[in-house]
This record gives sequence, C-alpha cells and structure tokens, in this order.
Amino acid sequence: MSSTWLITGATSGFGRLVAERALAGGAHVIAVGRRRDRLAELAELAESAPHGQVTPVALDLTAPDAQDVLAEAVRSAGGLDVLVNNAGYGLFGAVEQVDADAARAIFDTNVLANLTVLRATLPALRAARGRILQTSSLIGQFAWPSSGLYSASKGAVELISEALAHELAPTGVKVTIIEPGTFATEFSTSLQVVAPNDVYLPTVGQFLTDFAALPPQAFGDPDTVADAIMAVAELDEPPLRLAVGADAVEHIRASLRSRLAELDRWEHFPRVPAGERA
Repeated sequence: MSSTWLITGATSGFGRLVAERALAGGAHVIAVGRRRDRLAELAELAESAPHGQVTPVALDLTAPDAQDVLAEAVRSAGGLDVLVNNAGYGLFGAVEQVDADAARAIFDTNVLANLTVLRATLPALRAARGRILQTSSLIGQFAWPSSGLYSASKGAVELISEALAHELAPTGVKVTIIEPGTFATEFSTSLQVVAPNDVYLPTVGQFLTDFAALPPQAFGDPDTVADAIMAVAELDEPPLRLAVGADAVEHIRASLRSRLAELDRWEHFPRVPAGERA
C-alpha cells in the first residue's frame, strides 16, 4: 500500500485501529489527534512497519488555524489518497436539558471540524481521485431518547456527505459514510451525559439505565469496523453508506421501514373532505 492516508481521531478507537492497519500495509499516515503521547506511540509503531510512515499532527480541529495546519501537512506529504474523517465525541441528554454551549460545542467538533478537514484535503483528494470515509453512527439515521443532539450532529455529517458524493462524482473521488453500531471502544470515556430531571426520567432516564445495563457481549469487536474501513477503501465502486454491526443493520432497517410506513399512511394528507371532491 504505497499511499497516503489522513486520519483524524487517530489516537483512539476506530481511528487508531485504522491507522495501525494502514501502517502495516506500508502507508504514510498523517495521524491527527489531540494527545501527543498517543501520537508518539503511533510514530514508534511505524518504526517496526516495513514501509509505513507516520506524520503526527497534534491538533484541536476546532482551532482557527486547523485548516491551514492540515493543508500544510498534506502538502508536505506530497498529496493524499485516503481521508478517514473520524474525529468526534458523544453527548447524551434530553433535548431540552442540553444547554446552548454544549449543543454548540458538539456541532463545532462533529460537524464544523469535519468540514474544516474536508476543505483542507479536497484539492489533494481530487488530484489523486481519492477516497473519503466519513464516520457517522447507526444513530445518524435515527434518534434514541437522549441522543437528540448527537444524532443531529451525525445526521448532519450524513447529509453533507451525501451531497458531497454527488458533487464529487465527476472528479472520481468516492465518498462512503461508515455507520457503526455499538462497539467496545473508548467512546464511552469521552461521552458527555446530562442527567435527566424528573420530567425526562421515564424516557431519557430509562433509556440511559437500560443502556448502562447492557452486558459486555452486546458491544461488538471494534476490529470489525476497522476491517470494514480498510476493505471499503479498496473497492472500485464503494457504497455511499455502510452499516457495520448486526445491531446497526437491524435498527437502521427498522427505522427505514417505520418511516416508509408513515409516509404511506400520510401520503394524501390533508385529505379533501368528501363534499368537496370533484
């Protein structure tokens, strides 16, 4: 694999696993993350890879100079073949109870920083007819009680990515949205939770209680997602969306069926009163 990858959120979770695989395949990985110690670990790992190379970029993607820093890293690497736009964090809480600062912060990181990465990398990706992999979630397709703001941020990534795929089609750049289910990553350690008040205990509170009670076997092996990302990056005609994990497929399918049923039920609403029909 003589290619250059830029991976955001490369210090943990899916991003770290993909970075390790790309390195093992001989890629040059521009690894972007906030934790310098984790980036140093990746750089050390590259020393044992036959042809792999790491360019560590310690960066807050919401910083004003983030686009310039990323664009310079790509220029210094001589181009870019694959972008794994993976950085983000979770926020669970009732829609009403998530304050303005918290709502703004999650959109800054999960949506606006995602756009920053795209703006910094798209010229090089077009030149290489490269690949873009956007990390979403199964709940980028629907929302649970408590996931409103997080789901909204991932839903924004989904629709931005869909538009981007259409816009880039003539250039040869391929876009795939990765929709993981529930996997055993470090996501939970960065998850922010707003405790529900009495109004939302029966809905948000019950959901959070049930979710916290899930057994370890309910969470999939994150290697599955990393393997899927590596595989889809090699496809000549990749899918626009790829749900990964049996729970993701099951829940997204159920959501789509529910939406179709609702569409069919209300297709002719508002109905013309019988006396006014021609």
